[in-house]
Amino acid sequence: MLGYVIPLCLALLGLALLLTLARLVKGPSLPDRILALDTLYINAIALIVLLGIWEGSDLYFEAALLIAVMGFIGTVAITKYLLRGDIIE
Repeated sequence: MLGYVIPLCLALLGLALLLTLARLVKGPSLPDRILALDTLYINAIALIVLLGIWEGSDLYFEAALLIAVMGFIGTVAITKYLLRGDIIE
């Protein structure tokens, strides 16, 4: 059963990544693009964790954790720049 579910989930996450990438490129406004970028890295984390489960390797989980931390910091930095015009106060 798991042999069918994981490839299906990988395909659905790949589709979600493509749709989010389209929103990132097309987005009508800058906040929409920032939200799409945030969603893109969250979907990438889900994809990497799913690959880690499928492969049975712990290395994927460490990579997903690094992407989560860097994505959070990037989102905060972009938001602070848009709100205040400066990242470091």
